[in-house]
Amino acid sequence: MTARVRFADVSVGDALPEQVYHVRRVDLVRYAGASGDFNVIHWNDRVARDVGLPGVIAHGMLTMAKAAQALTDWLADPGAVLDLGVRFTRPVPVPDDDEGAELVVSGTITEKFEDRRVKVELTARAGEDKVLGQARAVVRLV
Repeated sequence: MTARVRFADVSVGDALPEQVYHVRRVDLVRYAGASGDFNVIHWNDRVARDVGLPGVIAHGMLTMAKAAQALTDWLADPGAVLDLGVRFTRPVPVPDDDEGAELVVSGTITEKFEDRRVKVELTARAGEDKVLGQARAVVRLV
């Protein structure tokens, strides 16, 4: 396991390591099974296009989970995430190929509190599109 992030070692403006995740159709199948969200727009291109989408899209909560994963990978402690909230701004189209969609998650520390908490602003992009808005977390550091 990676060493935990220390409060004394971070400053406002510090960037979290950028993380790149590939979301493939098989990931959508697995997520649907785990979450119970079998909405047809997550597996059928024809139906997704009929409702105005570019094709099959990733579940919004899966996209949020990848942002949370970037945090927990940085923290080396999932229990250190105290609060996480996002708004879904754009769908993540998932092509029917072996590569899938590339989701890039980054973050910046925007505030430090005296009790070892920090506020982190997250950014998630699929291609040129920002897919999460107002993505913010509060985490506790050691």
